[in-house]
Amino acid sequence: MNEMFLEKFRALVPKYLEDPWKPEDGISEKELEEALEEHAFTVPQVLREFYLALGNSELMEAYHYFWDPEELEIDDEGFLMFLEDEDEQFTWGFRAGDLRVPDPIVYRKNNARGEWVSEDGTFSEFTFDMFEWVFSEDDEEDEEG
Repeated sequence: MNEMFLEKFRALVPKYLEDPWKPEDGISEKELEEALEEHAFTVPQVLREFYLALGNSELMEAYHYFWDPEELEIDDEGFLMFLEDEDEQFTWGFRAGDLRVPDPIVYRKNNARGEWVSEDGTFSEFTFDMFEWVFSEDDEEDEEG
């Protein structure tokens, strides 16, 4: 499988954590396969490469919490959930029917209402935008403090 996103995800470590990317920041291919083998679904290429690049990094818990590969699950509405906010008000996922798409559209669920709505962007777009927002917010707080 050709890597489409791996290097872009690895580049997030020096950009936001100010350290060079190291193999320990990611999950090895073997570890990832073992973590995913019990699931009855496939994981999109972009999410696989995200875990390979960042699965053990601090970015997994930078404001929002990415689920570990073994924690992934499909809910009753048919969405593979992979991320939630720190207050557990929102969950993000993909439509189960889109799991073979290399970089599927992300949906957000309001946990109180149980409604899924499109984020109008793919996982890669959503993730890069989210980290930009999270870390620019941190920079603004540092400047104010």
